[in-house]
Amino acid sequence: MNQVDSAVAYRNEEPCAEAIRKSGLAREDIFFTSKVPPTGMDYETTKKHVETSLRKTGLGYIDLYLIHAPFGGREARCGAWRALVEAREAGKIRSLGVSNYGVHHLDELEAYIKELEKKNGKGKGGQIDVGQWEIHPWLGREDIVQWCSKRGVVVEAYCPLVRGQRFEEPILQPLAKKYQKTPAQVLGYVPLPKSVTHSRIEENAKVFDFELTAEEMKSLETGEYSPCSWDPTTSKD
Repeated sequence: MNQVDSAVAYRNEEPCAEAIRKSGLAREDIFFTSKVPPTGMDYETTKKHVETSLRKTGLGYIDLYLIHAPFGGREARCGAWRALVEAREAGKIRSLGVSNYGVHHLDELEAYIKELEKKNGKGKGGQIDVGQWEIHPWLGREDIVQWCSKRGVVVEAYCPLVRGQRFEEPILQPLAKKYQKTPAQVLGYVPLPKSVTHSRIEENAKVFDFELTAEEMKSLETGEYSPCSWDPTTSKD
């Protein structure tokens, strides 16, 4: 499966879809993600974004649609979720999720899903299939990971390579040496690395011939809280 991560805010849905068409890959071999933009988010605008994503990509359906960030307040977040649930029921998207939600946002959404189910019937509130966060040894987000693990939510990590800022860290060197891998190849959950350099793209793909032990994973826990990107998880609106 070839995963393509896009977003309305990235303005890359159309060029990503064009690259997919040129690749010759079958639609079923692509897992395409897009995201509701974090500004001006509500029920109606989310419905429009889904329709625009379908029109721009021409893919027929979107595999995963996420709420990009928890901005705008409860009404906006819940309205966006309801629009995604309806789009999934209509077959326009296959899976739902969130990005950059703090535990308080996740709790709010879980409660709203129960509200929808009480009103519309069991299974009619949608489910959180996937969540994206900045995660790496210097930003472990144990509270969020535990919340997701208990509920079977897949955790995807963006900025898993910490933008190359930590490759010389001592905790990475023994594992890189043991497995004859680069520090970049040692890092990641379900990683979402990005690169425009051909050699690095190839390197990112060569991670399926080794697996860290539980003890080695534990050795990568630093206890730091050091984002290298934005951090909407702390938003209180």
